[in-house]
Amino acid sequence: MGSSWLERTELLLGSAKVAQLAKKHVLVVGLGGVGAYAAEMIARAGVGKMTVVDADVVTDSNINRQLPALHSTIGKPKIEVMAKRLRDINPNIELIAINEFLKDERMVQLLDNEYDYVVDAIDTLSPKVFLIYHCLQKGLRIVSSMGSGGKTDPTKISIADISRSYNCKLARSIRKRLHRKGIECGVQVVFSSELTEKSAVVEVDDEENKKSTVGTISYMPALFGIFCASKVIRDLAEL
Repeated sequence: MGSSWLERTELLLGSAKVAQLAKKHVLVVGLGGVGAYAAEMIARAGVGKMTVVDADVVTDSNINRQLPALHSTIGKPKIEVMAKRLRDINPNIELIAINEFLKDERMVQLLDNEYDYVVDAIDTLSPKVFLIYHCLQKGLRIVSSMGSGGKTDPTKISIADISRSYNCKLARSIRKRLHRKGIECGVQVVFSSELTEKSAVVEVDDEENKKSTVGTISYMPALFGIFCASKVIRDLAEL
């Protein structure tokens, strides 16, 4: 075993698995509270090629829970902050960074590329369902993050088929929309069975693509991202 930044990973998985991960291509859509942590863990595991997508900029309200959010990065595109970070983790990574809010045909076009896995960390419902649906149509493996807001108990987080998710309002909405498209199962999701207190949710009417704001604690989006990354890494390395 040679000396390298991946030597601890190699000690755990073996050199063949590390070499296997280096040949994989993972797409991460959304680099907020969940997606940024998922992307970082995937990069730190030695996945050799990644495409990351996000159109948002860092705001001060992101600082309590999002990896790219610091007072020094307020106003900067999240994609820019994360691309720099991922390349600093692995200077040899083949990284495609897309600063774009993907919609409809543009998303379908993106999925025409060859990916070994897709991570859905989109916050808004319609593009989230669109991504999941078209990944399934194209036979792409995908893990999708459900709602991490309004939750505090990490022991209630699970990975399961979406048909087995419960106590998650976002998952329920996605299931309903997928059912209309004839899909009842087949997508792995990270969700929490913890019930959300009504006091943690406030309605908003001044933000595009958003009907409510949910209170969120620092560690829950990170854990959702790490659970997503664990699913990707374990499947790609055939663990």
